[in-house]
Amino acid sequence: MADAIEPEVGESSPHGKGFDHKPVLAQMVQRNASDLHLKVGRPPTLRIDGHMMGLDMPALRQEDLRKLAEQIMSPKNIKEFSEQKESDFALAVPGVGRFRVNAYQQRGTIAYAFRTVPFQAKTIAELNLPTVCERIALSPRGLVLVTGITGSGKSTALASMLHYVNQNRQANIITIEDPIEFLHRDMKSSINQREVGTDTGSFAQALRRVLRQDPDIILVGEIRDVETLDVALKAADTGHLVFSTLHTTDATQTINRVLSFYPPHQQTEVRFMLSSALQAIISLRLIPRADKKGRVPAAEVLVNTEAVRDQIRDMSKSLNIPDLIKEGAVPYGMQTFDQSIMNWYKKDVVSYENAVFYATSPSEFALRVQGVAASSDTSWDTFTQDIKS
Repeated sequence: MADAIEPEVGESSPHGKGFDHKPVLAQMVQRNASDLHLKVGRPPTLRIDGHMMGLDMPALRQEDLRKLAEQIMSPKNIKEFSEQKESDFALAVPGVGRFRVNAYQQRGTIAYAFRTVPFQAKTIAELNLPTVCERIALSPRGLVLVTGITGSGKSTALASMLHYVNQNRQANIITIEDPIEFLHRDMKSSINQREVGTDTGSFAQALRRVLRQDPDIILVGEIRDVETLDVALKAADTGHLVFSTLHTTDATQTINRVLSFYPPHQQTEVRFMLSSALQAIISLRLIPRADKKGRVPAAEVLVNTEAVRDQIRDMSKSLNIPDLIKEGAVPYGMQTFDQSIMNWYKKDVVSYENAVFYATSPSEFALRVQGVAASSDTSWDTFTQDIKS
């Protein structure tokens, strides 16, 4: 059961007057919550540092959430919801903030998931992402995938990389998003943001025509189907830089997921295209901090080297991406999840318990902390220097 949060003075309540969403969204922003969940039979519930915490307010009624739809959803979204039982849209509340909203149906009633979207994208350094992300962001061409589970910071990381490009490169950038989350203003680059459903009919439709818009860089909010993936790969393979996200947990699963979009008779062709087009994969996990409130990202980074290309192309061998990442730590700035977590642990940013819990190989990680490792393995030297005894 979610922990309860005491309401602040002046906080609105559903009692009597119906549900007022604006004070609740204000609480969400003030308490630095990443998400707000609204459903019938429960009070508004915030996600703070990964934990679900219910506001000390009466349970929401079906009538409350139905009226909320009339207040925050456009006629287009209401029509979409009535037909498909779900709808995605962006919401701006003056004086409070911007939010990404998903309205969906559960047990025959409407429910909502709100995600906070800052007005300004944070920098790569502010997000504590590895510095190699700056070099990846300035790649001249190729496909860059940012992956992770829901709520792992994919969109935020992608926005920070686009912001870095905007600060450092003169380029024409086209984004295709559903909905638009971070608003980017032109700096060195010209950024054109297109929202699915408002500025274009679909990801696939926008991508089919995007090459006619003279882009240097294309950002696709999420790869959801083979048509979107196909155009993204071809754009990356023909000299464009393409950013996108996938709901995968690490680099190996990401490569396998991309290949799984295609039937067996196309596997050889797709492997060669992916090996040529791929620039990098950045996979994220958020870990609670031990030094203060909040979370830090553990980041696995794969850069597409010649050795990685050979692995992707060779259908006779299973992928051995983690070992290639370890070997590329020093020359290419690559790192595994466990190396990233070790870096945070040695800096006292995360606890030993959380480090082991979030590690990909907990037993090996524990041995590394104790200094037990093969003397010939130097791939961890950068991450274990000055480690606590």
